[in-house]
Amino acid sequence: MTGNEWLAIGMVGGFFGFLVLGVPVAISLAISGLAFGIMGFGTGLFNLLPARVYGVVTNYTLLALPLFIFMGVMLEKSKLAEELIDVIGHAMGRLRGGMGLAIVIVGVLMGASSGVVGATVVTVGLLSLQPLINRGYNKGVACGVICASGTLGQIIPPSLVLILLADILGESVGTLFAAAMVPGLILAGMLALYLVLLGIFKPDMVPAIPKEERDALRTQQLLIKICKVVIPPLALVFAVLGSIVGGIAAPTEAASMGALGALILALVAGRLNLSVMRDVLHDTLVTSAMVFFILICAQPFGLAFRGLGGEGLVHAMFEWVPGGDMGNLLFMMAVIFVLGFFLEWIEISYIALPMFLPVFINSGIDMAWLAILVAMNLQTSFLTPPFGWALFFLKGVAPKSVSTVDIYRGVIPFIGIQAVALVLLFIFPELTSWLPNLIGW
Repeated sequence: MTGNEWLAIGMVGGFFGFLVLGVPVAISLAISGLAFGIMGFGTGLFNLLPARVYGVVTNYTLLALPLFIFMGVMLEKSKLAEELIDVIGHAMGRLRGGMGLAIVIVGVLMGASSGVVGATVVTVGLLSLQPLINRGYNKGVACGVICASGTLGQIIPPSLVLILLADILGESVGTLFAAAMVPGLILAGMLALYLVLLGIFKPDMVPAIPKEERDALRTQQLLIKICKVVIPPLALVFAVLGSIVGGIAAPTEAASMGALGALILALVAGRLNLSVMRDVLHDTLVTSAMVFFILICAQPFGLAFRGLGGEGLVHAMFEWVPGGDMGNLLFMMAVIFVLGFFLEWIEISYIALPMFLPVFINSGIDMAWLAILVAMNLQTSFLTPPFGWALFFLKGVAPKSVSTVDIYRGVIPFIGIQAVALVLLFIFPELTSWLPNLIGW
């Protein structure tokens, strides 16, 4: 190994060292990349840095990120998501596990529109965890369904994860959205089926809404609420997604219409005022700035890693892995799964994945399939004790009566469900290619 290759290894180690010390991810990336790059090449290597940064901030596809974030935050801050849980829960009130099914549906909508696991888990946890426990739900099941539903936005479009992966892998956003549709719906259906089966075989764990509470809301009132509260957000998400997959609008154009649609929904519902608008704009700005700051700080890291010969090291590492392309793919998935304990999806997508990507570009592996595998793998990682991000986020907003053990125990069945879905996706790549082929992408 050359001296520069040792520097590449030291740079990766330095990055994780900074993380252990509590340095923010973006700063850790920039410091380790600049420091080790200068040690290896001086400042000449970073003459390319302005062009790389300019490419990030002027990327038309990435413009969809803040627009989708605005759409999700507006649904949250205007309390439309809170009403969704309540109305869908009452609509399924006679069904054991009905409130859990409502959370799965809302998790899909919130996760798909905001795309940030922490934001979705915290929001749904604040809105529904205590009401579920008050209605007699088992604490573990309540925690598990919230964490699992909060991570659904990683795979179900329109997803920020898929937008970023499309940019990294060189695929169109519409292709990845179409490829993710079937696996995402299968996973959501498996979660819903589990709750239904719990209601049949262990009804005391997921009881129906009490009869007195159901009787307080007449059928006619419930239908009116469904029309006012449930159908408009569903129509908005389907319109945004349909316009992208159908080729009517580019992702950025569809995202702008989604943001405008969320604004109109809040206005029509009488939930839009100056305070709500200020909170929405603030949270959108903070989340968008976080995403783009990480992407910008990733540029010196990526430049230094490539310049120091890091890509050659990765190629050599994969040559030691038995099993050919499938063995390499399994190895990469294992590494990404472990990284998901420590890093958010943005860092993994923009730092770890590009390191491995050259190994697969010339191997003939379908990049759309690879993207969906990575997204679903990250979902499972974010749920897995003891380090899963979703577990920490929920614990931060859970009432004192809910212990860490309740959360860890509750997510285990949902981890199993996601593992089964991931294995199915690995065995049957056609799940990702069927819809893109059907619509001619």
